[in-house]
Amino acid sequence: PLHRLGTDRWAKEKRRAAEKIRDVAAELLDIYARREIAEGFAFPRPDADYQRFCDEFPFELTSDQRNAIDAMIEDLTRVRATDRLICGDVGFGKTEVAMRAAYIASQAGKQVAVLVPTTLLAQQHYETFSDRFSQWPQQIEVISRMRQDGDVKRLKEKIANGSVDIVIGTHRLLTSGFDFKDLGLVIIDEEHRFGVRQKEHLKSIRESADVLSLTATPIPRTLNLAFSGLRELSIIATPPAQRLAIKTFVIRKNRQVIRDAIERELSRGGQVFYLHNDVRTIERTAEELSELYPQARVAVGHGQMPKRRLEKAMADFYHRKSNLLVCSTIIESGIDVPNANTIVIDRADKFGLAQLHQLRGRVGRSTRQAYAYLLTPHPKAVTRDARKRLDAIEASGELGIGFTLSTYDMEIRGAGELLGDVQSGQIETVGYTMYMEMLERAVAAIRAGEIPHLDVPLSDVHEVNLHALALIPEEYVHDVDIRLILYKRIAGAVSKNELDELKIEMVDRFGNLPLAVSNLFLSTQIKLSAVELGINRIDLGPVKGRIEFANDTAIDPHALIKLVQESPETYELIDGNRLSINRILETEGDRFRFVEKMLEGLRGKDLVSEKTK
Repeated sequence: PLHRLGTDRWAKEKRRAAEKIRDVAAELLDIYARREIAEGFAFPRPDADYQRFCDEFPFELTSDQRNAIDAMIEDLTRVRATDRLICGDVGFGKTEVAMRAAYIASQAGKQVAVLVPTTLLAQQHYETFSDRFSQWPQQIEVISRMRQDGDVKRLKEKIANGSVDIVIGTHRLLTSGFDFKDLGLVIIDEEHRFGVRQKEHLKSIRESADVLSLTATPIPRTLNLAFSGLRELSIIATPPAQRLAIKTFVIRKNRQVIRDAIERELSRGGQVFYLHNDVRTIERTAEELSELYPQARVAVGHGQMPKRRLEKAMADFYHRKSNLLVCSTIIESGIDVPNANTIVIDRADKFGLAQLHQLRGRVGRSTRQAYAYLLTPHPKAVTRDARKRLDAIEASGELGIGFTLSTYDMEIRGAGELLGDVQSGQIETVGYTMYMEMLERAVAAIRAGEIPHLDVPLSDVHEVNLHALALIPEEYVHDVDIRLILYKRIAGAVSKNELDELKIEMVDRFGNLPLAVSNLFLSTQIKLSAVELGINRIDLGPVKGRIEFANDTAIDPHALIKLVQESPETYELIDGNRLSINRILETEGDRFRFVEKMLEGLRGKDLVSEKTK
């Protein structure tokens, strides 16, 4: 949010954020420390049996999948318990990474828990794992509301005595009564679907068991944890071979659009998801669609149906007995129907960005072109944030866009408290970049045994103004986006070597540096020296100038006094923190050379005086 100039509102917001960040930093370090000293389990490195298991995978691994698997193996074979997030788009092969991790853990005699958000996904994972492990002795079980109470009781006993190697279940697995004999790995699928409280329940496990989380669109808090280094992150962005991007349309709802979408898909022998997320009116919607397109074989599926009816509706759709499924968001996770390549989402403005991406991912899982129609009401009924979400989802038609959408979601909603329940904490008031910089400084301060500075939570502003033209001219770099990126890279450089490499790159890409760009690099180099010495501001014009020192400046007071004593006509110490300069320096080059020489002097070398003009 913008704040009015001349008020103290911004300073108050910044201080409030700094107070919150100090607490977060302290707790972050506490978790770091506990995880560092927690005695984990180092799984043995993969052997020939593991290679045989891998060879049974019927598809070719993408490069990103291979990298994620290698990183996962490194995690598992270390003594310290790890927590890795695998971020990969819908259908990009996250489950195979999880199954290989489950194989390594179960072969070492440890138990594996696979947590999923929905009953349907639990059942599908059970079938996928059972099929993949069919040639191996691992005992696999599933816990969901589809199981009878008697079955669940027997399974609890088997889990407790260690006769179950891999158990797949919904959040019911987190309830009391499920005691593992020797839990070594927790896999959380669709991690963004679990609540904070449910994941907090896993905190005790996270200290000793390895955790592998899978998600297509991590929630802002999860992304924030990954960016802050508390969680390891692997991104699977390479699409499987021959996969096509889903064509997405945001359209105001009308009967003709719906009819055309259904007819186009069914006429090519495909199937359609029609998502209507209101159980009270879902049956009436199904009847209306039957009237609109009588040739369709319509089925209904939602979470409040009796479990046997729901199971039958899903099985009929999977086996193509029905070709138009009117459903709730129960299909969001785990429904894999390669023949269904059109989804119509009613009232798309009511869904979150991650949810829309997940729902859209129910189609396009084969080599056929898939379509997603996001139906909205009158524009006046759509909120500003909803419009942003719809614009983002429509614009992001490329494959592997889930991670990008999550960072966009972070911009819309804020990054979330790392450890609390609030989803869009202090980041909302100060912005992501400043939040992360403040957090980094607070963590560094606490690590060094210091108290984070609440009034100055960021590094002091260092300003260098030599009244010289210092910019990247439009005629040198035409593209405004590239110019902005280059400005950002120059401003973010932390060493002279980094600046020199960037200079070489720019000469290589755009030709010899104009004077204005050379001045920009010189100013930045002077700024780096100023930061090192603890100088906040250097302002030097053709006739006079001044230097402002930070309270904790690294400059030796004796060097400063000597400088003033030797050249009293050039330098005057106004107060403890400011040095006035009186000198005629008409050209830009003169000013740059003067400042460079003076900074060398303040380091204790070649003091700048009238003698060294």
